[in-house]
Amino acid sequence: MKDTDLLDAHRQELWRGTVVLASLLALQKPGYGYGLLDALERAGVPAPANTLYPLLRRLEGQGLLTSEWDTSGTRPRKFYRTSRDGLRLARELQKEWRAIDTALSRLDTEADPETNTEADTELGEQP
Repeated sequence: MKDTDLLDAHRQELWRGTVVLASLLALQKPGYGYGLLDALERAGVPAPANTLYPLLRRLEGQGLLTSEWDTSGTRPRKFYRTSRDGLRLARELQKEWRAIDTALSRLDTEADPETNTEADTELGEQP
């Protein structure tokens, strides 16, 4: 496996759980699937459509999103909005995210500089 393939695989895994939190935050204002895809993309959150639509249905089934159909346009569209439970969960997930970031930062700064010199140099970073 190439380094880029390995990085892409791990990057995809890292972002997978992030899409749930990002969707709950973005849908505090009502939005439909395509609009959410666009909002996530603009925010820098990769979310393929083939995974987002099943996620929306799952979050709705869990009571984390509410939905209603808008039939006033040329085609009916289902609008989603984060429920109270969804917002509570999003706030808790944000706390977890910050705790993870803090823990990783601690690990990175507590590492022995002498043991990381070679790896950092390969990455183009100064020891």
